[in-house]
Amino acid sequence: MKITRSLFIPLAPLLAISFYFILQLFAVDNKAAIAAAITLLTVIWWVTEALPIPATSLVPFALLPLFGIVDHKTVASALGSHVILLLMGAFMLSKAIEKSGAHERMAVYMVKLVGVSSGRRMVLGFMLASAFLSMWISNTATTLIMLPIALAILKHLDNPNLKVALILGIAYAANIGGVGTPIGTPPNVIFMGIYEEQTGVEYGFLQWMKVGVPIVLLAVPLIAFWLTRNVKLEQTVRLPVLGAWRAEETRTLWVFGLTALAWITRKEPFGGWSEALGIEIAGDSTIALFAVLVMFIVPNGKGSRLLDWQSAQAIPWGMLLLFAGGIALAKGFVASGLSDLLGQWLASFARHYHDHYHMFSGDLFNRNHQ
Repeated sequence: MKITRSLFIPLAPLLAISFYFILQLFAVDNKAAIAAAITLLTVIWWVTEALPIPATSLVPFALLPLFGIVDHKTVASALGSHVILLLMGAFMLSKAIEKSGAHERMAVYMVKLVGVSSGRRMVLGFMLASAFLSMWISNTATTLIMLPIALAILKHLDNPNLKVALILGIAYAANIGGVGTPIGTPPNVIFMGIYEEQTGVEYGFLQWMKVGVPIVLLAVPLIAFWLTRNVKLEQTVRLPVLGAWRAEETRTLWVFGLTALAWITRKEPFGGWSEALGIEIAGDSTIALFAVLVMFIVPNGKGSRLLDWQSAQAIPWGMLLLFAGGIALAKGFVASGLSDLLGQWLASFARHYHDHYHMFSGDLFNRNHQ
C-alpha cells in the first residue's frame, strides 16, 4: 500500500501527542515533553513534506507560545536573527555575482590555472573551481554553473571514465567547498548563531576559515586522485573563450572581494577593523547587508545596477523560513529545559558505554594472557 504525503497531515499530530504521553510516563518535565512533541511534529512534516517545507517552518512560531514554552516576542526574534539576515545578505550577493556572469570567468580561469594537459589535472581544476565558488555561493548554483562548462568540453571527448569522474568531481567539490566559509552553506551560519547563543562567544569568519579551508584543500585533491585513478586523456581539450572583461563583472568582483575581506578582518588580526574604528557592535550580517546596498547602488555600465530587485527577490525565501523555524525550535529546547535533559541523557549513555568498553577490553586482555 502506497502511503501518500497527505496521510501524514493528521498522522503527525497523533504521533506527536502519543510521544508526549510516552515522555510523561518516563517522568519527563511537562514543558520539555511539549517541546519534544512540537519538534517531532515539525520534523515529520518537514521530512514527509506533507505540507510545504516553508509552511511547516511556521509550526514552532505558532505552537511554542500557545503551549507556554516561549513567549511570542522571543520566538519571533528567530525571524530577525542576525543569522537569518546574514543568510539573506549572502544569498543576494550570490545573485549579484550570477547576474554579472563573473562566476563563469572565475571558474574558467581556475581550470586554466591548474591546466587540462591530463585527465587528472582537468578534473582537479574543475573541482578546485567548484570548491572555491561554493565557498561563496550556494552548492546548487555552483553545480549549475560548472556543469554546462564541463558538458561543453565532454561532448568533444570520447572518454566514459573521464565523463563520470568530472561530473562526480564537480558535485562532490560543490559540497566540500561549502565547508570552507561560514556562508558556504546555511548550516554553517546556523551553527555559529546557536554556538554564540549558548556560549556567549562569537565564532568569527576567519576562525571558521582556519578550520574549513584546510579541510577543503585536503579533501578536494584526495577525491580528485581517487576519481581519476583509471582516467587517461588522449585528446586536446579546449576551454570556452569568454572575451574581454565587462564593467559589470569587474565592479561586482570588486564589491564582493572587499566584502569578503571585511568579513575576514572584522575581528582579526589585533581585534580587526571593528575594534580599530570603535564599532564592535557591527557584525557579519551588517557587512553583508551593507554590501547588498552597494550592489543596488553601483551602476553596471549597461543602464542598470549590479543588483536589481528582480534578481534579489529570487533568493530562496523558503529556506530562510526553514532555518528560522530551526532557530525557533532551538529556543524552545533551551526554554523548556529539553536541551539540558538531552545533554544529561547523552552524558549518561557515554559513561555507560565507556564503562562497558573498559570491562570488555579488560576481559579480552585477560583472556589473551591466560
